[in-house]
Amino acid sequence: MKKISTREFVLMGLLIAISVLLDVLPIGTLRLPVINATIAHIPTIIGGIVLGPYVGGIVGLFFGLSSLLRNLTQPTSVLAFAFINPLVSVVPRVLVGIISYYVYVAIKRLLNENLGIIIGAALGSITNTIGVMGMIYILYAQDIVEKMDSSQTAKGIVLGIITAHGIPEMIVAGVITVIIVKALKKVYKFNGANTYNN
Repeated sequence: MKKISTREFVLMGLLIAISVLLDVLPIGTLRLPVINATIAHIPTIIGGIVLGPYVGGIVGLFFGLSSLLRNLTQPTSVLAFAFINPLVSVVPRVLVGIISYYVYVAIKRLLNENLGIIIGAALGSITNTIGVMGMIYILYAQDIVEKMDSSQTAKGIVLGIITAHGIPEMIVAGVITVIIVKALKKVYKFNGANTYNN
């Protein structure tokens, strides 16, 4: 890993700020009774694709910490209790930027850059959804059923949330990310994951 330039450091800070704002403000998180649907993970994906897995992981760390603090201080959903656990709110978010980077690089080499960005963003987004909901299922399966007051199993509830939230979030992430990454590359002359050789 080469040293991060001032320009890259500033972009990383900007992505962290945008991610936190999207998580805290209603514009980035659709607060639903069961769980929140979000676009707050998109800066993490962009950080991974443009600046590499290290920066993507750092942006994801701040997104996760923001989510943890928001759910601790302003719980808005039935499952907010689970997000107080960093295994639910932080670890999957760190992985988002890392996964996005490696998928982007692999698809870019195999097919082309635009597909690399779109598929990297989509799989980064689904990493967020499956990672968060998977950890909730592993750690809080019984609590999910009790909190939801549902006749469904915890597995059914989790799969329903993954389907209802994960697919739309994945599509939105792919579309928004390709537009923003292409613009960043044009303006700042980034080659994609500029900090790393790919």
